[in-house]
Amino acid sequence: MVQRNLKSTLDRDITVPGLTFIIGVCLLSVFFPQGTEEVLNHIKQFIFVNLNWVYVWSVTIFVIFLVYLMFSKYGDIKLGSNDSKPEYSFFSWISMLFAAGMGIGLMYFAVAEPISHYSTEAFGKYYINRAKNAQLYTFFHWGIHAWAVYGLVGLSLAYFAYRYRLPLSLRSCLYPLLKGKVNGKWGTAIDVFALCSTFFGITTTLGFGVVQINSGLKTLGILPETSFGYQVGIVAVLVSFAIFSATSGVNKGIKILSNINIGASIVLLLFVLAVGPTVYLIGSFTDGLGNYINNFFNITFNTHVYEEETLPWFYNWSILYWAWWISWAPFVGLFIARISKGRTIKSFVSAVLILPTLFNFIWFSIFGNSAIWLDFNITGGALSELVNDPDALMFRFLELLPMPFISSFLVITIIVIFFMTSADSGILVMDSIATRNSGKSPVWQKVFWGVLLAVLALMLLNAGGLQALQTMTLITALPFSLIMLLFTVALMKGLVIDYKYYQRGFSVSTVPWSGDLWRQRLKEIISFKNRPSVDEFIKVNALEAFMELKKEFATNGIDVKIKSSQNPERIELEISHDVVNNFIYGVKSQVRMVSEHLIDDHNLPELQDKQIYYPKTFFGDSREGYNVQYFTKNELISDVLKHYERFLDIVAETANEMFISSDANKNKET
Repeated sequence: MVQRNLKSTLDRDITVPGLTFIIGVCLLSVFFPQGTEEVLNHIKQFIFVNLNWVYVWSVTIFVIFLVYLMFSKYGDIKLGSNDSKPEYSFFSWISMLFAAGMGIGLMYFAVAEPISHYSTEAFGKYYINRAKNAQLYTFFHWGIHAWAVYGLVGLSLAYFAYRYRLPLSLRSCLYPLLKGKVNGKWGTAIDVFALCSTFFGITTTLGFGVVQINSGLKTLGILPETSFGYQVGIVAVLVSFAIFSATSGVNKGIKILSNINIGASIVLLLFVLAVGPTVYLIGSFTDGLGNYINNFFNITFNTHVYEEETLPWFYNWSILYWAWWISWAPFVGLFIARISKGRTIKSFVSAVLILPTLFNFIWFSIFGNSAIWLDFNITGGALSELVNDPDALMFRFLELLPMPFISSFLVITIIVIFFMTSADSGILVMDSIATRNSGKSPVWQKVFWGVLLAVLALMLLNAGGLQALQTMTLITALPFSLIMLLFTVALMKGLVIDYKYYQRGFSVSTVPWSGDLWRQRLKEIISFKNRPSVDEFIKVNALEAFMELKKEFATNGIDVKIKSSQNPERIELEISHDVVNNFIYGVKSQVRMVSEHLIDDHNLPELQDKQIYYPKTFFGDSREGYNVQYFTKNELISDVLKHYERFLDIVAETANEMFISSDANKNKET
């Protein structure tokens, strides 16, 4: 029993090198924090100064590519089979991807970033210019560009996992380019990279989140000071809850926490809007949105090469943000993909790009512009003086508003829940990467990832090594940005083949109905079948047609399986293949509702009920079937052969190899 409980689903080729690198970097940051940070900072500075254009172009391409997909003919393609449905409600889906994508950062930077931009000398000395630019660049950093990074990885993962039925793994995103090699060394290297990047990103974020929680509890008088001892207690409690949530699954822990947090965030948002300078905030949001739209392309491509005085700001903010979003993309993308099955590409992209962006704009407008207004009109610059203490800045801001204790307590509650949703979704994602999405993992594995996160975050926090680890995370963004560019090529290649596959019609060798049986056709057209008659059609006509086909296929050395089931009645003919997907043609009983007006129509005397039944075809590749109630046995045989001819024509083409040679048969059997 003990041996079974300790059974692991971890993939050794991913876990061993991944953990070795993670623990090695963390130990260097713990025992040699200053030296490690200094070396990593030199590398980061070189990248930011000399290769910042890679980040600028990469993020811009991601935005353009996703917007194109949203309006293209590929937008109606589903992330899954053609008949799949979304697993979560729209609100729960948005709440979960939002909590995973932004989380603690929204609370940490809500006041800190706008005040920081407002205080910098890069935007001049005049209040209006500094205030407008503070809002513009905060929108820029937290808007469409950030979500395009997440959206590209999430879309690529969801598409190849649910459409091509490949493992939910980053290696699958390169399947059209690498094909079978995704299961070799290149694929393993990508997964190891994703594991390390995810771990580093979550660890640093949780470390900074703990500091802000500790600062807030001190402000409220709940804790006497901000010390490492209290931070250990905070981490122990919150990670324990996160592990419990992760072991409860996405449907319970993460979904419930995300819904609660979005509700609490909206309450806090409305509170600040109501008690702050309301008219000013509404006007500044409107002005800021227009300013963002008008300057969208300018700020997107601006590398500040002609403005040397703003280059340090550009490296420390815009480029740092692009690197940060890219480094977080494996984690957030994997989580978004897990919860997005069944949605169309159009709905996925539009929701991921627009809704969180709009919420972020409202959020930063209300908090950031309130802080700037109070700083200029009330405090005489007191908030600007705290720009180097972002942990406490939010709470100092709330002290200037009514009911500071209640609002500060609500902020801490939101940060705590964001902490747990980031931790528990991170635990699930890391376990998924390390197991190659093998399925249900034992509980101890999720506990292991949670404990490792907590221990290393605390060690780094105590030794002052969080900055070094954060710098390492930013450095890893450079190679991953190049990998993401390959994702766009692979995704486009997959979509082109996908679209052609489902749009292909029958070959010219197929023929429509003849006019020989027109009297029988007319009689069947003006009559409506009930369930027993449709079941009889399937049991007799379809079965006889399939049996004759099986016999004839056998004479040509081809083995055919015939499967049938009841409630509702259905029958299918299957031809197995080793390399490509199996050929399946089936007929099932289908019901549809008709208008009450037709029941009373004297030209349709046999229609007695609103429910009518008909035999409908279905196929192994989830294409939409059609009504075959008028088909004779021989015509049904001919229809099967038309589809088989189409199947052979498609699988014979080299371009379709990657689409029809996935693991669909294996997944179907398991």
